[in-house]
Amino acid sequence: MTKYFIEDEAIEWEQIDTGVQRKIMAYDPSLMIVKIEFEKGGIGPLHQHPHVQITHVQSGLFEVSIDGKKQILKGGDAFYVSPNLIHGVLCLEKGILIDTFSPMRQDFL
Repeated sequence: MTKYFIEDEAIEWEQIDTGVQRKIMAYDPSLMIVKIEFEKGGIGPLHQHPHVQITHVQSGLFEVSIDGKKQILKGGDAFYVSPNLIHGVLCLEKGILIDTFSPMRQDFL
């Protein structure tokens, strides 16, 4: 059965690193949305994957690195990552990122 409504409070946080936790909000084989909360100094280490990624900065301040280029983004900003580009983030001010992936990240399940 398709789940049409996703309530944030019903999903538990998963600790994925020091100062970093995530919630897998919703997914199907073609799309996934993930909420990631960072404490100041939290790191999303440089990595790559075959998925298209678009990330919305819900809050906070992040230094984002994509393909060797860096930029500081704040709440309301977003970034796009093509498949297989090396990317990562450093949290400069506590905040939340909303990641979308296509297709879904099977490795997150």
